[in-house]
Amino acid sequence: MNTDDKRSAPPARSPARKPPKRVTPQYLENAALHYLERFASSTTNLRRVLMRKVDLSAKAHGTDREEGARWIDELLARYVRSGLLNDETYARMRTESLHRRGASTRMIAQKLAGKGIGRDEADKALDSLREDVGPDLDLTAALALAKRRRLGPYRRPEQREAHRDKDMAALGRAGFGYEIARRVVDAEDPDELLGE
Repeated sequence: MNTDDKRSAPPARSPARKPPKRVTPQYLENAALHYLERFASSTTNLRRVLMRKVDLSAKAHGTDREEGARWIDELLARYVRSGLLNDETYARMRTESLHRRGASTRMIAQKLAGKGIGRDEADKALDSLREDVGPDLDLTAALALAKRRRLGPYRRPEQREAHRDKDMAALGRAGFGYEIARRVVDAEDPDELLGE
């Protein structure tokens, strides 16, 4: 085969997308269980996921959107009664996970709100975390983020001064205030910060 044949070949096409399935109560139950096997979820978030399926089915097959919403409400109510969905537990688990990764309390509250967790439940989850970790959640989270991203005291000594402003900005974008960012970036020994 010469090179001209390669250039004139039509571009490869991706296979055609399958049309969405028609939504039924059983289909929604299967989809919900499959989702919950893979991801922890709040009630509001699972409702959003399932309503996207109803909307696609309504466009492709003319499914009644209100009927689909009613099926979802019944399914979610059953899951809440059985304990399969529990927003309080979800909020606590998500808060702990985000804190370990270095999220500020402001960022945690935003992420929880995005998943449909109310302010009271988010505050309860943060209070529970304070009991476990200590009162200064933002400082411990900022240190965790700095360690994970090798900022401030976790950089090689010869790089610290040249990257100070970048490290401060990274912590600021993550939702930490100036004072906490400064304390973390300028720390000689990060372990001493927790003992202050």
